[in-house]
Amino acid sequence: MSKVPISVCIIAKNEEKYIEECLRKLKPYGFEIVVADTGSTDATKEIASRYADKVVDFTWINDFSAARNFCAKQA
Repeated sequence: MSKVPISVCIIAKNEEKYIEECLRKLKPYGFEIVVADTGSTDATKEIASRYADKVVDFTWINDFSAARNFCAKQA
């Protein structure tokens, strides 16, 4: 049986209080981690870049589905 790669896609904005613990707990599983930042003004992106395979910018257009789809396309 072959392994199916798994990507974890996270949409974030100003989550510096929580994102490190979240990503730190995911890292040991070997998943690809993609964080789509929707305009953080805190250290969210810097923290995410320590753990995520990709940290990408998404301009928030008040549409969660658009952000989710964008993040999934980056995986």
